[in-house]
Amino acid sequence: MAFPATIVVLPLGILFILSGLIVNVIQVVVYVLFRPISRYYYKKVNKVLTEVLWLELIWLVDWWAGVKIELYADSETFKLLGKENALLICNHRSDIDWLIGWVLAERMGCLGSTVAIMKKEIKYLPVLGWSMWFADFLFLARNWAKDEQTLKTGFEQQVRNPVPFWLALFAEGTRFTQTKLLEAQEFARSRGMPIPKNILVPRTKGFVTAVMHTRTFVPVIYDCTFIVSKTENSPTMLRIFQGIPCTVKVQVKRHKMEELPETANGIAQWCKDLFVAKDALLEQYNTTDIFGEFELQESRRHKRSIMVVLSWSCLLGFLLYKFFKWSSLLSTWQGILLTVVFLVIVSAVMETLIHSSQSESSKPASLPIQDPIKQRLLQK
Repeated sequence: MAFPATIVVLPLGILFILSGLIVNVIQVVVYVLFRPISRYYYKKVNKVLTEVLWLELIWLVDWWAGVKIELYADSETFKLLGKENALLICNHRSDIDWLIGWVLAERMGCLGSTVAIMKKEIKYLPVLGWSMWFADFLFLARNWAKDEQTLKTGFEQQVRNPVPFWLALFAEGTRFTQTKLLEAQEFARSRGMPIPKNILVPRTKGFVTAVMHTRTFVPVIYDCTFIVSKTENSPTMLRIFQGIPCTVKVQVKRHKMEELPETANGIAQWCKDLFVAKDALLEQYNTTDIFGEFELQESRRHKRSIMVVLSWSCLLGFLLYKFFKWSSLLSTWQGILLTVVFLVIVSAVMETLIHSSQSESSKPASLPIQDPIKQRLLQK
C-alpha cells in the first residue's frame, strides 16, 4: 500500500535524525578514546554502533516497503557470503543500489563491516554521511591525483579489520541513465569496444588500484549484477518512504583473487570483460526473462531491524515526553516557534537525504543479443 510521502517522511525523519545524532555523538567519543589506542577494538565497537543506525534503513526496505530481493548464486558462494573478505564490483542500476547491498550484507551478517567507495559529497550528509565516515568509507574527489592516494590509504586500513568485510565498488562511477548510456555508447564506439546497452563503460583505475592493494588479504571478488523486475518501476528513496514494493534481482558470481592477472593492464581488461558479460546477462533477462544460470537462494529478512526501530521509538518517545513535560515548551509561543523550526530543519535534512540519492530515470533498451563477445562471456 502506498502512503503519501509527507505523512511518513516527517515522523520517520525525526526518528532517524534524533537516533542518528545520538549514535554520531557516541561515535565521536569512541573515535577519540578507542581509535588512538586500538584500531581493532574501535572497529569492533563502531560496527555495533553503525548497525544500530543502519538497521533503521534496512527496516524501511524489508518491512515498511516490502522490497523483495531475489538472490541468485551457486550453493558454494551462498554459504561463503559474509564469512570472508570480499571486493564487490557492482553495476549501478537504481538510486538505492547501495541500500540493497546493505540489506544483503545484513542478511549475511556483515552490515557493520561493509565499506564502499563513494563521491566525497556524501560524507557531509547529516547523520548518514557522518556514520559512513566513521565506518571508514572511501570518499573520492574524482581527481585521480588525489583519489589514488586516498584509495591506497583506505585499503591499507582494511588490513586490520577484525571481522569479515565487504568492500563495494561501482566501477561505472555513476548511475545508469539513458543520457549516460548514449555517452557510453559513443565512447565505446570511438574506442572500438563492444557497444553497451544496459551498463556504462567501467572506469578501471579504481578497480585496478583496489585489486593491487587488497589481493594479499582479500581472497575473492563478488561480481554482483542488479536488475529491477521489468514490470515495476525502479526503486527510489521516495518510493521506499511511500511504502511502494518492488522486486530486485541480484546475481552474485564468485571469482578467486588469485585467478586475476598480475599486471595493471590485465586487471583493467578483466574488469572490462566482466562488464561486457554483465551487459549480456541483462540483455538476456530483457529479452527472455531468464536471469543467469544460478539457482534462486533463500535469503530471509531478519526481525532484528524491527526490534531496533521499536527500541528507538520507545526510547525517543519517552525522552521527548519527559523533555516537553519538563520544559513546558508548547505552553509558550517561543516554544511553539522553536518546535516548528525543529520540524522544518528535520524536513530539510530529509529532503537533502532523499534528493542526494535521486537520478534521472531510464529504462534499458530491449534489444537482442548480437555481439558474439557478449554471447561467449555469458557462458563463462
